[in-house]
Amino acid sequence: MSTPPQPGPQGQYPQSGPHGQYPPPGPQGRYPAPGPYGPQPFQPWPPHVPARPPVNGLAIAALVLGVLCFVPALGLVLGLVALGQIRRRGERGRGMAVAGGALSTVGVVLWVLFFTTGAATDFREGFKDAARDSSTLFSAERGECFDTTTGSLEGLAHDVDEVPCAGRHDGEVFAVVEVPDDGFPGDGRLTAIADDKCYALVGDYVLDAWALPEDVDVYYLTPTRQSWRLGDHEITCVFGNTDAEGSLTGSLRTDGTTLDPHQLAYLESVRALDAVLEKEPEAYPDEDLDANTGWAQDMEGALDEQAAALRAHPWPAGAEEPLEALAAELESSADDFGRAAGATDPDVFFRHYEAGYDFVDGGATLDARETLELSTTPPAYDHDDGDGAEDGGDGGSGGGALDV
Repeated sequence: MSTPPQPGPQGQYPQSGPHGQYPPPGPQGRYPAPGPYGPQPFQPWPPHVPARPPVNGLAIAALVLGVLCFVPALGLVLGLVALGQIRRRGERGRGMAVAGGALSTVGVVLWVLFFTTGAATDFREGFKDAARDSSTLFSAERGECFDTTTGSLEGLAHDVDEVPCAGRHDGEVFAVVEVPDDGFPGDGRLTAIADDKCYALVGDYVLDAWALPEDVDVYYLTPTRQSWRLGDHEITCVFGNTDAEGSLTGSLRTDGTTLDPHQLAYLESVRALDAVLEKEPEAYPDEDLDANTGWAQDMEGALDEQAAALRAHPWPAGAEEPLEALAAELESSADDFGRAAGATDPDVFFRHYEAGYDFVDGGATLDARETLELSTTPPAYDHDDGDGAEDGGDGGSGGGALDV
C-alpha cells in the first residue's frame, strides 16, 4: 500500500514519480507548450462568407403582373424569359418567375373566357345599368320617363331624374339611336342624324298617331364632346311638350306592349297606307302630272292591301260589321285612286283624287275605331284642302335638341 506524498520544504509537494501522477510545473507555473497535434490557439478573424447572387428583375415584374392580372400575356412572357436568365446567370428569383408565369396563365384563360362567353357584354350592360342608377342622361332607355334639372328639353343638361310615366314629366324616351364611335362627329352631324332617325322611329312606338296630342313633339338628347369621351355614343329620341313651360302626363306608348291583339291588328293594317300618304308629291298635278299619277297608283295598292288585311283578321263579336264596312269603303276609295292614276288631264286627276280622299276620317273609320276602343280624334294632316288623314300627323311641329 502506497502512502500519499508528504509536503516538502516550504509546503511544496515532491516531484512526481515515473508514473506521471502530477507533472512538475514549468517556468512561472505554466504547463508545457502544446505539441504539434494539440489544441491550437483561437483565431480572432471572421470566416469567409460568399456574396449572394442578385434577384432577377424580370422575375419580380412577372410576379407583379401575375398578381394584378394586368396584361397577363406579358406576365407569362416575362416569367419564361426570367427563368432562362436565372439559369444562365445563376441569379435568384426562380420561385417568383414560376409563380408569376402561372398566375399570368390563369389570367390569360380568364380573359379568353371573358370575351368568348358574353361576359364582356354583360360587363358593358352592367356599367350602363350602374349609370342608369345614377340617373345619367345617356343611360335613359326606351319607355322611360324623366324630369330634367332645368324643366326644359332645350339647352344643356347634366343629369335627369327618372319618374313614373303615369304622373307629370318633362320627357318620354321612345327610341335610342347608336352612333358609330369613330370619333366625335360634331354637333351638326349629330343633329342631322337625330332628325333623320328620331322622326322615322315615331311609328314604332306610337302606332296610333290619333292618340298623340297636338301639343307633343319630337325632341332628342345628343352627347356633348365631353360626354362622348366618357362613352356616351347614343342619341335619345324623346317626346316633349311644345310649350317650354308645359309637361306630359301619362305614357304615349301605343304598341304591342299596350294594345290588345285586335287594336294591334287594325293599326298594323294602316301602316302601309300611312307610308304612301306621307309621300304625296309637293308639286300640283298641273305642275307634275306624272309624279301625281304614280303616287295615286301606289295609293290604290295600299288601300286594297289594307282592305284585305281587315277582312283576314278574326274580329271579336260586335266588331265584324264596322270593320267590314270600313274594308268596303277602302276598296271604293282604291277604285277612285286607280282612275286618278290613269288620268291624262290635271282636272280629271283632281276629280278622282278628291273622291278617293272621302274615306279619310270618314264615318266608317270612326265607327271602327270606336268599336275597338281607339282614339276617335283625328290628327292634323298636311293636306291641300285641310282634311285630316288616318295616322298622318306627327303631333306637333318644331322639336328641339338637348345636349347631355
